[in-house]
Amino acid sequence: MGGPLPRWCDDTCSVCPAQELGPGRFDVVARPGRELAYRPEVGWRVGPDGTAVCVHPYRVGMPPGRYASAGTPVPSTTTWTLPAPTAEALELPEHLDDLEGWLVAVLRTAAPDEIFGAVARAERQAGERFAPGAVVSALRRVLSRELARR
Repeated sequence: MGGPLPRWCDDTCSVCPAQELGPGRFDVVARPGRELAYRPEVGWRVGPDGTAVCVHPYRVGMPPGRYASAGTPVPSTTTWTLPAPTAEALELPEHLDDLEGWLVAVLRTAAPDEIFGAVARAERQAGERFAPGAVVSALRRVLSRELARR
């Protein structure tokens, strides 16, 4: 498939290569890292070799793999399930670009009866590192999608 999957437009970050590229045309890694710099001129993160990289497998719905850079076969889309966020994905990110992905991870690991407490804790924790307005904006975007999933 050459283009993105329709569900990726809602499920992935606005700076994810899945917004423009189809399965197999980018790599997926378990979490953001310093070696995976966001490149504004490209519009997404790239690996050291220049390959487009998605850093949130639990949002794109694909397990980590070197699909574009090493030709790892893409799993059949009929067998995809959203993997659970890893422990690393639940660590507050250093950069604002990764805040939405972290919020999604926090919400997806919260039990239905604990969602409001999880939101409140996430807002407080994120507010210690990021500007309150940025936190509220990210929460609004994430909550509008994540609460609709439940």
